[in-house]
Amino acid sequence: MSQKTIDIVGVGNVLLQKRKGTKHIRMSVRADGTVRVGMPTWMPYKAAVAFVQTQTDWLAKHRPAEKSHVLLPDMAIGKAHRLTFYESADATRTTTRIVGDEARVTHPLGMLYKDPSVQKAAERVVIRALTAQAERLLPDRLAKLATEHGFVYRSVSVKRLRTRWGSCDNHANIVLNCHLMQLPWDLIDYVLLHELNHTRIMRHGEPFWTELAKYVPNLAHKRKQMRSHTPGVYA
Repeated sequence: MSQKTIDIVGVGNVLLQKRKGTKHIRMSVRADGTVRVGMPTWMPYKAAVAFVQTQTDWLAKHRPAEKSHVLLPDMAIGKAHRLTFYESADATRTTTRIVGDEARVTHPLGMLYKDPSVQKAAERVVIRALTAQAERLLPDRLAKLATEHGFVYRSVSVKRLRTRWGSCDNHANIVLNCHLMQLPWDLIDYVLLHELNHTRIMRHGEPFWTELAKYVPNLAHKRKQMRSHTPGVYA
């Protein structure tokens, strides 16, 4: 497979991929908004670019709305916390702490919560809160689903993953993304069962999805829903 990324005016970066066996040009939009075009090996890239330029209305309809990266006061964080900002005349720098259900950011008087340094601190405390929630809730939930469906795994840990919701290695060690706490519970269960299913079938393919459908109701719909979510801290 050969591929290249081209910046198309009015669209942005588009990933063009030539695949053997592909007979027609096909366009899709990933969860992060990236546009991907699959095309036959014989087709010139400029033909794919011309095709994308005719599909701007379709892209506007199917591309996910851009999420705000400004973290807001009283923003809900996962299942158990909220984000708060405090101005303090005594503060000489921005600090963070978790107090009960509050992920607290304290910054110097006169500094706005939208200030980049304050936002950076807010992101750090949000990640801490999500990680604490995930470590408290997800291992028990994973164990319950494993027992219910007869899965066996070796270990489970929680990390902040940039692109994946979870992983399972050849030794049945499962890693779960702390950002899972921002998803509804039915999608969290989908991810947990997805990783548990990898303890039996490592590779994605028809056998994997057929097996997973035994444990996840409305699997096709759940997979479609997951494509509209990406790990990250958003308002």
